[in-house]
Amino acid sequence: MEKTEILKLVGKRIKEVRLSKEISQVELVGRMQGVIDTTNISRIESGRTNPTVFTLFRIAEALEVNAKDLVDIKIT
Repeated sequence: MEKTEILKLVGKRIKEVRLSKEISQVELVGRMQGVIDTTNISRIESGRTNPTVFTLFRIAEALEVNAKDLVDIKIT
């Protein structure tokens, strides 16, 4: 699987979880520890950037899920 495909799948998963909890990108940023802006969240969700493990952890924490839930993708 290509790197870009993996990034898109992880980003899609983050967006799915966020939307299932009815949280906007702005709200997500507000819940996260540290400095990050909505454009970074947008890039992560669209698979245009490779988030660090720490950023994934902060996103998971803000969404109140385990980090593994964000990267648990099915490889076909």
